[in-house]
Amino acid sequence: MIKLYEGGAYLVNGEELVTDEALLKSKTGKDISKEEAAKGTIAYSILQAHNKSGNDKKLNIKFDKLTSHDITFVGIIQTARASGLTKFPIPYVLTNCHNSLCAVGGTINEDDHVFGLSCAKKYGGVYVPPHMAVIHQFAREMLATGGGMILGSDSHTRYGALGTMAVGEGGPELVKQLLSQTYDIDMPGVVAVYLKGEPAKGVGPQDVAIAIIGAVFKNGYVKNKVMEFVGPGVAKLSADFRIGVDVMTTETTCLSSIWQTDDEIKDFYDIHKRPEDYKELKPEGVAYYDGVVEVDLSKVKPMIALPFHPSNAYTIEELNANLDDILAECEERAKVSFGDKVEFNLRNKIKNGKLLVDQGIIAGCAGGGFENICAAADILDGASIGSDEFNLSVYPASVPIYMELIRNGAAAKILSTGAILKTAFCGPCFGAGDTPANGELSIRHSTRNFPNREGSKIQSGQIASVALMDARSIAATAANKGILTPATEVPEKIGKYKYSFDKTIYDRRVFDSHGVADESVEVKFGPNIKDWPAMSPLPENLLLKVVSEIHDPVTTTDELIPSGETSSYRSNPLGLAEFTLSRKDPEYVGRAKEVQQAQKSIESGKTAADGYDEIAAVIAKIEQNVSGAEGIGTAVAEGEVTSTVRKLGVGSTIFAVKPGDGSAREQAASCQKVLGGWANIANEYATKRYRSNLINWGMLPFVIPEGELPFKNLDYVYLPGIREEVEKKADSIKAYAVTSDGVKEFTLALGGLTDTEREIILDGCLINYNRQ
Repeated sequence: MIKLYEGGAYLVNGEELVTDEALLKSKTGKDISKEEAAKGTIAYSILQAHNKSGNDKKLNIKFDKLTSHDITFVGIIQTARASGLTKFPIPYVLTNCHNSLCAVGGTINEDDHVFGLSCAKKYGGVYVPPHMAVIHQFAREMLATGGGMILGSDSHTRYGALGTMAVGEGGPELVKQLLSQTYDIDMPGVVAVYLKGEPAKGVGPQDVAIAIIGAVFKNGYVKNKVMEFVGPGVAKLSADFRIGVDVMTTETTCLSSIWQTDDEIKDFYDIHKRPEDYKELKPEGVAYYDGVVEVDLSKVKPMIALPFHPSNAYTIEELNANLDDILAECEERAKVSFGDKVEFNLRNKIKNGKLLVDQGIIAGCAGGGFENICAAADILDGASIGSDEFNLSVYPASVPIYMELIRNGAAAKILSTGAILKTAFCGPCFGAGDTPANGELSIRHSTRNFPNREGSKIQSGQIASVALMDARSIAATAANKGILTPATEVPEKIGKYKYSFDKTIYDRRVFDSHGVADESVEVKFGPNIKDWPAMSPLPENLLLKVVSEIHDPVTTTDELIPSGETSSYRSNPLGLAEFTLSRKDPEYVGRAKEVQQAQKSIESGKTAADGYDEIAAVIAKIEQNVSGAEGIGTAVAEGEVTSTVRKLGVGSTIFAVKPGDGSAREQAASCQKVLGGWANIANEYATKRYRSNLINWGMLPFVIPEGELPFKNLDYVYLPGIREEVEKKADSIKAYAVTSDGVKEFTLALGGLTDTEREIILDGCLINYNRQ
């Protein structure tokens, strides 16, 4: 059902893929270079239309609109305020769909909502109150435009099906846009997702998405590239179906996505009363792609992504035929992350040769769409989910969808089964809603199934797990009282659905400044909303203690800074930092704070070693064994400090094989920074957005080749002349591992950094950079 091309290919007239250049010439009658044909992609035209650099290889992008939710917008606005913000220069939408329940931490969640509304008034933004719409559904309904670009601080910012190239990034990248700066990247590769055939009835968008993710995630086929959906199969998919596939492209680690558009998308804009925002998009007569993911939609079957990643993909048919073997493999893989911290068992869910799940959830930006819920309602019509442990919750993605489900009777069909309809909320997707009981398995049409995303706490001995499925098969399973069932077993129950959008509720409740700022408005601060602590610029030399060593194949941002109830503290940098790595390495925070005291000692005019015998011994070793290191441990004499740049800085670092998969939340990096983190060391970074977060918080994104490390946890790494190395644009950095066995030289790489990124690192963070 999925075929990956080994090299690139030309798409001729939007229909035919050609890999042979001689054949291409015979079809077109002319020589066409790859470089010229690459300009024929939809992605190229949109990117260049937003590029301010004048260089089609080095892009400086200005986005049309910005969007954030209530886990991220406080930190973004606080950073921008500290950097001189006076007005939102482009439309900025603040949605409230993550910490909507206001159930944890006293008043702090609602305090942030009030902060957001006051900022929308003061700086000229849009404010969407809690329970009205999840961030991405509001963007689809009200923000997307053909040929436009939107930057969001949620990783699933994807509106390509509607003709909008959207990018999910960490908050500092939105800060740059708020300060009229640019998003600077090299021209990304573009990979065609060539669709052909038509899905079988009962196969939904999540099935197609999981199949694609399973084919491309592990091999990095589309990493940091743009996925461009083309081919005759596109026309066979409804707008809702395309949207459901598109939002999941984030899980491939691509940079963005874009689709060819047609009358189906024109109808979407007409239905949403925005016909002027439609634009026909298609590749030029000849377009060159750096790779091709060929998808035969007719061969896609109902899929399941087993714990703990969307790429852990199987057909439900295959799983049901090999339950014991496949679940045993899944349990074994989980031991890499969990070790002996908790007992993880999936095979105990096998009852009489069938897999019996405990919970079903249809929710959020992926599952809460109109067609998904209508199809689920039809499958559930007349059924009962039973009175045993299995339960089902459905979260429409916006109030307009909810209103239409009530009007067309789908809501009644769902409620009559014993299932529950809830409001627009992202909670089930990040561990703040419908947490299963210990040991239970939840099947969900949502975006992720990483460890802890459902709310369990490994450090407390609590473990539940999530498998991703399409709403149709979740409904079929629910109608079968929890026995895993593909929707293709009940295709005759699924109908076709007509949607009528009514934005009256938005007109009555959403605050829209229409871009008019009101300086007289005072920003409202709750007691938990704190400013960022002061951060030092990069010192001349740097001494880092390794305070966590992670050898999992991939480390998610949820493991770096847990989601769920911890996110209630996202407006308090120091408060949130207490949770850093808490579910992965509970010793991290204490170790980082301990070594941070040495940096505080330096900043108070003392030496790093004052009161810290371990640091004193390490510095002595360096001074004895590294040429030119003599005197690095001495304090700067009074009157000699002409800037905040110090001779020596001391802080912490972590090693992880491949950190940063998943959420765009900048806190995965900023929490390390406020605890004294100066760097990450990795074999590679899972996503561009996590690496960008490190850089924007003044942290060095080091890369080290795979193999035996020259250091281990609790060892030190000394970086002589690191400031000068960054200034002179060095890529290879000389480093020294200080271990119990002595001092050993090795090399770290920084990778490509733009001039601006280097300045941000030198200044210590984006806030400092903008204050200069």
